[in-house]
Amino acid sequence: MSTPRFLSLPPGVRRTDINTSRGTFAVLEALPGSGVCERGPALLVPGFTGSKEDFIAVLQTLAGGGRRVVALDMRGQHETPGPDDPAAYTCAELGADIAAVMEHFDDQVHLVGHSFGGLVTREAVMTDPALPASYTLMSSGPAAIGGSREVEARVLLAALPKVGLEHLWATRIEPEVITKGVAPEIVSFLHRRMFMNSPAGLMAMAREVLSSPDRVDDLAKVTEDADLPVLVLYGENDDGWEPSEQAAMAERLNARKVVIPGAAHSPAVEAPETTASALTSFWNDAERA
Repeated sequence: MSTPRFLSLPPGVRRTDINTSRGTFAVLEALPGSGVCERGPALLVPGFTGSKEDFIAVLQTLAGGGRRVVALDMRGQHETPGPDDPAAYTCAELGADIAAVMEHFDDQVHLVGHSFGGLVTREAVMTDPALPASYTLMSSGPAAIGGSREVEARVLLAALPKVGLEHLWATRIEPEVITKGVAPEIVSFLHRRMFMNSPAGLMAMAREVLSSPDRVDDLAKVTEDADLPVLVLYGENDDGWEPSEQAAMAERLNARKVVIPGAAHSPAVEAPETTASALTSFWNDAERA
């Protein structure tokens, strides 16, 4: 679970909604502090148990490069409502949502999928590779998640139906967050966010992140045929997918690779300036190409 660096919105960032053919999505939108948007827009998709707030620390910097930047809550996450039907939360269904959001923009979008969001966004890319201007897999992998993040997902999947979310929060999640020294206001936000998530969505997304097949070869063919620039970006200490696994994925995708020093699974939180700089450089190069 990532913890936003701060919760107050910086200048130029606002909370709004995007209406699509597949529903309404809660977003944070960042615009340049002055002037017009001179470069292509960007869409940032969070991971499992995450939300649009996970990108707060990079939004202003990214928008300062002259572009509109949008971070969203997927269906069932935080402020975007979702149904009680588990079938609504497969990677394919969530990917179709992302494609619908990309269609909202007037221009091709620089698409970023963080963690589980990478598994979701690759579905959108493989369905219609003409929608994005570039594609970034941030702290994501080729198939099901591993490491300590796998353990967390399995615990949630096993315990949630038996003890309920309140018990799981009080006995496991909150103590772990407090032990990490997270500020009280962030803990309060994480509590609020967790209980605004769809329980059906949490369960279904956990199953998806634990069982996702390797589709890298399929993705590589699609991005090569579409001449779509791809970036694989991750922290040097990632505890979700092994850094070596992500490096191998970058090779299979013939993608640019950026390793963020000192970061773990959430580079946009743990090293926001370095992460924003890497994204901006990649996006600018993609536009020049």
